[in-house]
Amino acid sequence: MKSVRSTFETDIQQLKDELLTLGSIVEQQILNAVVALEKRDLEGSKIIKETDVKVNARRYAIEQKVLITIATQQPMAHDLRLLASILEIAGELERMGDYAKGIATINLRMGEEKLLKPFAKIPAMAEKAVSMLHRALTAFINEDIDEARKIPLDDNEVDGYYESIYHDLMNLIIEDNTTMQKTNWLIWTAHNLERVADRVTNICERTIFTATGELREIRSSEQ
Repeated sequence: MKSVRSTFETDIQQLKDELLTLGSIVEQQILNAVVALEKRDLEGSKIIKETDVKVNARRYAIEQKVLITIATQQPMAHDLRLLASILEIAGELERMGDYAKGIATINLRMGEEKLLKPFAKIPAMAEKAVSMLHRALTAFINEDIDEARKIPLDDNEVDGYYESIYHDLMNLIIEDNTTMQKTNWLIWTAHNLERVADRVTNICERTIFTATGELREIRSSEQ
């Protein structure tokens, strides 16, 4: 017969596994959303919106399991911080999934419209944001404080992409104001990717909190 502690550790491992699965789905959703936009794949964007329902369901399932574990196991100190962080990170992942859904919605609204030239930088921005997310989730599972402190520094690169894309698109409007609607679509796409990177920083903060009990804001300029 399993001991109470053994059962608790099994529950924790299952929650970590479920969190990583959710993270993997969200990472793919973000990348797929950008690819669908690039290829003008409207059916692909519809699938992304349909999959978002499953992302939400997985988030709520994790939330329910965390609350049940807290209620039945009455964890203290590190274990309680870990569970609280899993709860928070699941919410962050669900919101990142919303950003992917937002990009899919942009694609559907564009319909058969062609993309503007400055789009070229958006896939690189998406790859960077998703890389940050993947590293952040790995750091959380391993409670790697050093890595959690390093990852937010890469947010400067994502911000750089956003500023460059925004500048390029504003120049297009100045040259031809008939491009305004198309420009706004791409600005919102880049904005959604920027928000993904911002939420990665929140995951890093939770990693440090779980390991040390210290909860404070990490600034991307910190060394």
